This record gives sequence, C-alpha cells and structure tokens, in this order.
Amino acid sequence: MAASYGFLSTYPPTQCGLATFNYALASHLSTDGVPSGVVRVTTSTDDHRVGPGVVHTWPAYGVAGWRGAAKALSDFDIAVVQHEYGIYPGPDGRDVLLLLRALTVPSIVVLHTVLTNPTAGQKVLLEHIVAAAGAVVTMTDVARGRLLGGYTVDAAKVSVIPHGATPGVTQGAAHGAAHGVAHGATKHVRSRPHMLTWGLLGPGKGVEWVLRALAELRDLHPAPRYTVAGKTHPKVLENHGEAYRASLHRLATQLGVSGAVHYDPVYRDQHSLSQLISSADVVVLPYDSREQVTSGVLIEAVAAGIPVVATAFPHAVELLTKGPGLLVPHQNPAALATAVRRILTEPGLAASFAGRTRTPTLLWPAVAARYEALAYRLIVSRRPAVSAVSA
Repeated sequence: MAASYGFLSTYPPTQCGLATFNYALASHLSTDGVPSGVVRVTTSTDDHRVGPGVVHTWPAYGVAGWRGAAKALSDFDIAVVQHEYGIYPGPDGRDVLLLLRALTVPSIVVLHTVLTNPTAGQKVLLEHIVAAAGAVVTMTDVARGRLLGGYTVDAAKVSVIPHGATPGVTQGAAHGAAHGVAHGATKHVRSRPHMLTWGLLGPGKGVEWVLRALAELRDLHPAPRYTVAGKTHPKVLENHGEAYRASLHRLATQLGVSGAVHYDPVYRDQHSLSQLISSADVVVLPYDSREQVTSGVLIEAVAAGIPVVATAFPHAVELLTKGPGLLVPHQNPAALATAVRRILTEPGLAASFAGRTRTPTLLWPAVAARYEALAYRLIVSRRPAVSAVSA
C-alpha cells in the first residue's frame, strides 16, 4: 500500500527555490490517490492564500507554531521536512528541531545547506536535527562529505538523492548559435548566441561578472545577447529594494553592453521556464558563493542538455567536472568570457557537453522513486514485529 506524505517547507505561492523544490517533490510523491498534504511555512511578507494541498500553515514569525505543525504532519505515514537555516522560527531556525522531536511518525529531513564553517549554534543544531530525524538526505556527495566530516552524525542515516529536474525540457534544443544555425532557420544561417542566467536576483548572484565578460565578447560575430531572468529575492527587496538590479543597469551602461542585456523580472511557471532554458546556447552561473552544495538551476540546465559555465561552487564542481560544462574561478570575468567563447566557437564542444548529461537519474520521477524507497524502509522499520503463532 502506498504511503501518505506530509511535507513541511515554504510552498507556492511563496516564490523561492525551496518552495519550488517542495512543490515538485510533493507532486511526484502524492500519487495513486493516497491523501498527502503540505504544512506551509510562511513569512510576514508572504501571500497567505491557502493553495491546493495545504493542510496547515506555520507562520515563521509566530510563537510555538511548531506544535500545530507537528500535529498536522503526524496525520500522515511519513513527514518530509525541508531544512534551511533561514525559514523556521528561533535562533538559526531551531524550532524545527522541536517539531521533529514532537512527531509521532518517521521523518525524512532534506538538507539544502551544509556549511563548511558553521557557527557553534548552527553546528549543534544540525547535529541534533540529524539525531532526531529518521533519515537525512543530501543532494550531492560533497554535501554528504561535509556533513560526515564536519559534524558528529550517524552516517547510516545519510543518503544522497539528487535535486530533481522537470521532465519535458527538450535536450539539445538550443545550441543553434554554437552550431551556426538559427532556431527554425535555414541551415548555415547564424543566429545571435543566447546566454542565460535565471533565478531570484540579489547580491552574490554574480551577474556583474557576466556583464564584464559580455563586454569582452563583443568581437564575436554575431555578438551574444544575455538574458537575466527572475524577480528580485523577496528578502533583498524588503531590505534593499532594487538597488542591486539598478547597479547592474548602471554597470551595463558604463560597459557599453546595455543593448545586449535583457532583464526578465518575472517568476516563471515550469512550462515557461522550460521554454526559456531551451532557447539558451549557454547557461551562466556566476555565483559568488563558495558554499552552495545544491543548485536547482544547475540541475535544470544540465538535464536540458544546455552547456553550462559556472564558478567553482561545490555542486558545480561535482556535476561539471568531466561533465556538461566548464568551471571558472569566482569573480573572474576574463575566465567567464574565455569559457563562453569556447562553447560558442569551438566546433563540436556544445554537442559533446550535451552527450555527457545523466538525465534519467536527475528527472523528478526517478528522484521521487528513491524517496519512496527510503520512506518505505523507514515505515517498515517502525512497524511492530509480528510473532508467529503455532497451530
């Protein structure tokens, strides 16, 4: 019999990577008519509409909200909890630990961040979370290695299940410019190469380095165009407004590339996003962070067969080394320009990257199946042993 799942995380209409991940995982696990539900964590600035599938709301600014959330999750066979330090109440989000300890059903905790240099409080909290969980999932081998090497945890509890990618994005649909062929155009007619960065925008995204790289690529014929897709991150918007986006506009003007840059400040649904991804010749991930162990953007690009140029953040190092893209140093526009130039001009390189994808194991159906297997093991291990009765 299929298990019922209770999911704890942010959730649409909240617009963030965690909410998108939770929605996709819940959609692929809530099948076969088994009633599952979401306990949605909200902030003071969220849209508080209750969407389909939400059975309870936990306001992250409330007091002791973990009690009601734990009760709601315990109505299901298993609780799937997304963990990020910034979404739950309490110092470092420690109220999620109180929730885990109050659950009466097994739990799977999915770690979206494993810090190399956590504060003492963050380290102890994560160790207690792993101890309270029935099982823990990291989405990369590097995250698992960090967890086992830097924290005192039970290694037997920790599984690696990759971040899922959406089925239906046409692999290799792009690369028209790299092959000298415009999309839908007559063979041998060159189109303008399309570089793409997407996701919630804010300092640390590294877009300024791509703008500087774009200035070094103006000698290409045709010269690339660059799309920066995504709304400003809600927390950035709340605290700093559009200062970062405005700084990008000023820089592009100073560099003389403003006409080659298109800002698309919307939060796209999956179909629209898939179309945007398939239009790209190169996805550029210029992140400043050296801590990022999980990137849904990276997974979507790789699964779509689009060549990637990324700074050497941990998830990119793991996925792109000898894989479908090129790694460059952080905050180095010259290296970014060189890598993009190679993909756009070196014969056969883009096609070879597309051939190195490991798409089937990255797609959501395969990822959800691994969560199902993990959940089944936890549920079975909690069942009381049945004694044989002699006749």
